[in-house]
This record gives sequence, C-alpha cells and structure tokens, in this order.
Amino acid sequence: MNGTIRPASKGRKFLLLIILLVLVPFAIFLGKGSRNHYLYLPYLGEREVVSPGDTTYFTVPPFHFTDQDGRPFTDKDTEGKVLVVDFFFTRCTSICPKMSVQMQQLQLQMAGESRYDDVLFLSHTVDPEHDTPEVLKAYARRLEADSTRWKFLTGNAPNIYRQGNLGYLLSAGTDSTSAEQFVHSPQFVLVDKRRHIRGMYDGTSTDAMHELMTALKMLLHEETERANGTFR
Repeated sequence: MNGTIRPASKGRKFLLLIILLVLVPFAIFLGKGSRNHYLYLPYLGEREVVSPGDTTYFTVPPFHFTDQDGRPFTDKDTEGKVLVVDFFFTRCTSICPKMSVQMQQLQLQMAGESRYDDVLFLSHTVDPEHDTPEVLKAYARRLEADSTRWKFLTGNAPNIYRQGNLGYLLSAGTDSTSAEQFVHSPQFVLVDKRRHIRGMYDGTSTDAMHELMTALKMLLHEETERANGTFR
C-alpha cells in the first residue's frame, strides 16, 4: 500500500474555497436571521433613567388646534397613530412647496396599503393669521390630500410656535429679518404611538424621504411587536 498523501486537485481546492467564502457566511447569516433580531429606531430628546432598565423618554405634549375643515383637532385624535409632522405656510415660496410635494408623495406611496392605516400626517402652519381653515382646505385640495390621513392645522400663533419649538424640537416662529417673515424647520418628525420622537428627516431631500419610509416601516414593525407582546 502506498502511504503517500496526494495533493488535492485544483477542482477540489476551488470547491473548498467556495464553501469557505460563500456557504459558511451564508449559513451564519441564516442562523442570525432565525433568531429574529431587529434594529429599533432611537429616541430623540431628553431622557431620564428611573432605574436600571427603566428609562423615561421625551414625550410630545398635548395640543389643541383646528384642522382644514374647521374642526377641533387635539392630541386625543392621534391616539394609536404613528405621526409624520412638519411646519409650513401656504404663502411660502422657498422650501414649503418642496416639502408639501414630498409629503404628498409619502401619502401616495401609502395609499391602498392597510399596513399604513395607523400613519397620520400633521402639517402645522406658522402663519395662522393668513392660513385660515378655508385657505388650508384649498391648499390641501391642490395637493390632493386625503383628509382622513393628512391634517393641516392652524390655531393660536404662540401655541403653534411653542408646539414646534418645545413639542417637536423644531424651529418655528416669526423672523423680521426673513423676506417671508416666518422661520420654520425643513425637518419631518417621526413620532411613535406613545408620542416619543423617533427620527427627523430633511423634507426637501428625496434621499431623506427614502430613509423616512424605511424608518417608518421599522417603527410599524416595532409597534406590531409591542401590540403582540413580543417587543424586546
């Protein structure tokens, strides 16, 4: 019997290389996926650690405004909803038209899909003296806004600015140095069902809107886990 060990053929070496570089990492990937690991969105704003494993997160405060149909709209009307929030005004000629179109496109992407039934859009005017419910309704009509999903809100100016600055952590108010007399952030704010802020996205950027849609899907998945008692 010849005890000499023969070197592996080139074909066998190639097969072994494929196993090491492709099949093994793929098997590891499947193993990780089977453990149902998901990435959750961060919480924005101040937080307080009450005890180990127990943290209180910043919460959007209650509010009371008027929608484009002239009806009262409060935080109670957002219960059980995930919110996408922005600030604008109808006479704006700079960033607002772009932001409104971006919000319109978000609405169109969600149309007809039941998984987005719990998503609500809130657009607050920073020019409430001009932007009456009638003006907002005409603006919403031009955008083909679904009034059950997209609310245009007006009200007392100080309350709107306070809600923007302290409630959603955005800039919102008047500015005498601005050509348009008002200042507001271009950010869209993503808020979960417990009124925690979970993300901010540039409403003038198409790339940021893609990021928002991805984050929204992640948040809705998290909300489903919470409802089913499987959230970790």
